[in-house]
Parts: sequence; structure tokens; C-alpha cells
Amino acid sequence: MQYRRVGNSGLKVSALAVGAWMTFEDLRQSGVREVLRVGLDNGINYFDLADVYADGEAEELVGNIMREFRRADLVLATKAYWPMSEGINDRGLSRKHLLESIDGSLRRLGTDYVDLFYCHRFDEETSIEEVVRAMDHVIRQGKALYWGTSVWTGEQIETAVRLAHDLGCYPPIVDQPWYSLVDRHIEADPLPVARRLGIGLATGSPLAQGVLTGKYNDGIPRGSRADVYEAARDQLKERDIEIARRLSPVADGLGVPLARLALAWVLRQPGVCCAIMGVTGREQIEANVEAVDLTLGDDVLAEIDRVLATVPPAAAPA
Repeated sequence: MQYRRVGNSGLKVSALAVGAWMTFEDLRQSGVREVLRVGLDNGINYFDLADVYADGEAEELVGNIMREFRRADLVLATKAYWPMSEGINDRGLSRKHLLESIDGSLRRLGTDYVDLFYCHRFDEETSIEEVVRAMDHVIRQGKALYWGTSVWTGEQIETAVRLAHDLGCYPPIVDQPWYSLVDRHIEADPLPVARRLGIGLATGSPLAQGVLTGKYNDGIPRGSRADVYEAARDQLKERDIEIARRLSPVADGLGVPLARLALAWVLRQPGVCCAIMGVTGREQIEANVEAVDLTLGDDVLAEIDRVLATVPPAAAPA
């Protein structure tokens, strides 16, 4: 495994991370235990969560198992923003919600602190100064060691960093955007800003929710997430599937699975500290970790660019 600094901080994370979004909610406790164990055995130390994943159950599952591992070996991340109840203040990035959310996450995880605490989206109704001061308070209490943003624009990130410095507060060290072969919008923003400011990028959905494994190239296979869940099926885009089809021969030419090519492509971008993958078991983890050692030559990158140029670009996510 390869380990990378998160931006300009001293924190180091594995180049591949395990994310709980749309995966842990489908696993029983034994399945989550296997994912954590196999991940650690393969050098993965970063496990990405959020309070809203399975309405808190993902954090509870990890919390029930985490005591079996040495806490210092884990880099745990969680997030706050999305509604956790009908309560008018149980959402957003207000000081009230952030301080209550971190306490709820720590309670479900059964730990004294998380390594990373993310603002899961930008909150138009809360000033960035209030957010910065609240996150600084969380860190000074020792409930989180670092904080970050998720799907923020470069301008929003830069404002948070500037305010933090002006106020004598801890600044964010990481942003978590979507980034994959089917979605390259961050290359225009926020990647240049993050790189200039020394903000790490922990990229989400590098396999485009399974599309870049190639499993949907010939339709929706029985038992797949898109077959079982209507919401997942609705998120499938024919454009993305077509990209996977056209890239499959490139992966075949290298003698590697498409997923390995897709992960290696994300990891080759300067500023990316890790790619957060959704996995459900041993085989996926052991196959995907090989991407860390896959070097893509200039000829391969040029061929990928040629293929991607044949389809319309992805729109930036909301």
C-alpha cells in the first residue's frame, strides 16, 4: 500500500480508502468486520463514514467492531450536514448542529474522537465564519483531529481557509469531491484551488457506483445494486456506461480489470490523497488494491483522453 499526506497536514492515509456510503447499510456485522479486517490486512487505514449513512447504522456497525482493532491504526472520518430527523435544527452546518452531530457520531462509534470531521455539503444558510469557528471548537475539544469539506467549490474552500487564518482557527485540510473517469469537473474547480492552498482531495465514487467495473456494460446483472434498488437504477447514466464500454479495451490491452485502470487513473492526479471505494467483501478489496502499483504511461493516458473526448463531458454535481 502507498500512503499519502492529506494536503499539507502531517496526517497520512492509504491511497485507497473504504467508504460506507451505499455499502455498509447492506452488510451485516460479519460483513463489515470482514471489510475492516481485510482492508487493514491490505494496508488500508482510512475508513470513511457519515452520520446519514443508513441513518446512523453504518457508524454503529463500525463502532461495534472497532474495539477489535487498535484505534491508532485507524483513520476514521465522519460527516455532518444532511437531516438526521424532522427537527428544524437537526441539519445543516450551524454551530448547534455541528456540535450535536459530532457527539452523536462519537456515541455511535464508541470512540473519543474521529480523525476527520467533514462538512458534508456547503450550507447556504450558515455563514462560513460560524462553520469555521464551530469546527475549530470541535478540534480544540479533541473530538476531531482535523476537519474538511465535501463537494465545496474552490471559492468556498478558499474563503474558509482565509477566515480560519484571520480568526486564529484551524483551517480545513481536505475536501471530498466526486472524481472519476466519467466525472472530471473538479479539474476546473476545486482542484486548482485545493492544490494551491495545500488542501488534500479524498475523492469519492472513483468507480462511479460500479459503472467503471464494467458490470453494466451489457445490461443490469441480476443481484447488482441497480437491479435490487430503484434509486441506484435511476442514477445509472447511459453516457457513463458507454464510457465504460469504450475504456474496457484499454484495460484489456494492459491486462488489468477496468476497475483497476479507473482507480489508478484517479490516483495519478497530483493533489489526490486517496480514492474512497465502496466494497462489500474480500475479493473486491484484494483486486482493487493492485491499482496502487499500476503505472499508466503517457501513451495510455493519451488513449484514455482520446476515448473520453468522444463523449460529452459530465455536468458538475449539485
